[in-house]
Amino acid sequence: MDSENQKALYPIGIVAELLSIHPRTLRIYEQEGLIKPARRGGKRFYSNNDLQWLKCLRKLLTEEGLNIAGIKKLLTIAPCWEIRGCGEEIRKNCPAILNFPVPCWDLVPRVCKESGNSCAECEVYLKKMNHVMLRECSEINSNQAHGS
Repeated sequence: MDSENQKALYPIGIVAELLSIHPRTLRIYEQEGLIKPARRGGKRFYSNNDLQWLKCLRKLLTEEGLNIAGIKKLLTIAPCWEIRGCGEEIRKNCPAILNFPVPCWDLVPRVCKESGNSCAECEVYLKKMNHVMLRECSEINSNQAHGS
């Protein structure tokens, strides 16, 4: 994943305008755990990766007929302990395992809090988001790569 694309650059108003949606919709997606924008001074900022994910979300919701619950289900398919390769000792007390299939970013596991990690930078969150984008929204990504 390109670190340039992970830089949180765009405020909520710009993102809403780029996607032709209301800022309240973006806040709902955040409340539902579908997007985790970076925060600076209490304001939300979105990266290019976030924009790609939001375009994919919009496609899934408007064209594919999924609802928010369906998208959340897609995001729980690959357990985070598989992505991170957590050992048995870590898994024994992991809130993500104890509460599966609730995604770890909805639980904000102790491991993340202790290490000061945020979901927007978390390999599990980013890999799951990218997994869904690749499976469900690949034509959005390929169209943009070809300048469409």
